[in-house]
Amino acid sequence: MKKVAFFDTKPYDKIWFEQLKDKYDFEIKYFESKLNSDTAYMARKYDAVVAFVNDNIDANAIDVLYENDIKIIAMRCAGYNNVDFKAAYEKVHVVRVPAYSPFAVAEHAMALLLTINRKTHRAYSRTREYNFSLNGMIGFDLYKKTVGVIGTGKIGQIFMDICKGFGMNVIAYDPYPIKDKGIEYVELEELFQKSDIISLHCPLNKSTHHIVNENSLKLMKDGVYIVNTSRGALIDSEALLNAIKTQKVGGAGLDVYEEESDLFFEDFSNTILQDDTLSRLISMPNVLVTSHQAFLTNEALQNIAETTLDNLKGFFEGSLLENEICYQCDKKAVCEKDHKEKCF
Repeated sequence: MKKVAFFDTKPYDKIWFEQLKDKYDFEIKYFESKLNSDTAYMARKYDAVVAFVNDNIDANAIDVLYENDIKIIAMRCAGYNNVDFKAAYEKVHVVRVPAYSPFAVAEHAMALLLTINRKTHRAYSRTREYNFSLNGMIGFDLYKKTVGVIGTGKIGQIFMDICKGFGMNVIAYDPYPIKDKGIEYVELEELFQKSDIISLHCPLNKSTHHIVNENSLKLMKDGVYIVNTSRGALIDSEALLNAIKTQKVGGAGLDVYEEESDLFFEDFSNTILQDDTLSRLISMPNVLVTSHQAFLTNEALQNIAETTLDNLKGFFEGSLLENEICYQCDKKAVCEKDHKEKCF
């Protein structure tokens, strides 16, 4: 029986992993601590590590894991920008869950848009205090509005389908356009200029870091709505805050935040939040922040557990690692090994 060290554990993480672990013949030790260079030693005497998007898997953490004979890190998420792949290459294999439930994330993106537009979050608070005034609650029809989608992977495509169901005009930008899908691609600058609503569904890398910034915000329509359920650092938070204050941005729905790693998934309700930018964003009446919960459906949690455990099983059995990522993958659009063998 292989032993697995599971980091950054929350109660909902255990639901499906506990149900499935015996099927895969794994023993799992759950740690509440995040995985980083200070906690990596806790994986000693284990055969594998399961990590999450807010763990800090830098070169030092990789070295500690490697010194403790850990040969694989299974990310129970799609994102992996928190992993130092150059340090991991030829030391520790890294696998992920590429598509746990694109429907969950796309649906949450639409939920954010509907909420900030129609002010249902404010209505909920008002009516609980028996305030039935409609002042300040005006929204707009989504019908015929233009939504610009940045990133047309599975989540982006599903979000576009949802928007079409509302009768919206959909345009998209992606450096790697998908053919034969009927997607109307435009250049990024044109998307910024034409969109009433912009939704981000792209990965975080050097080219997309702060893709929404002071300059791109200037190109956008006055009163544009911005939704981000992808990665926080796609948006320059200070620039967004200033654009909201000047009413350049009419509303923002944010499930991610660029400095979220030490904040999201934790309870700080009895403390004073030290992040002034996040505090000011949350205080805005036309901003809705959720704490990286877009993925959180029962179906997604089941898929995450099954894929993560399948990834580990495949590694220990010497099978093809379809969901492996490595330094080579990170450097090129398509890994030269094409996942027909392990990355090293």
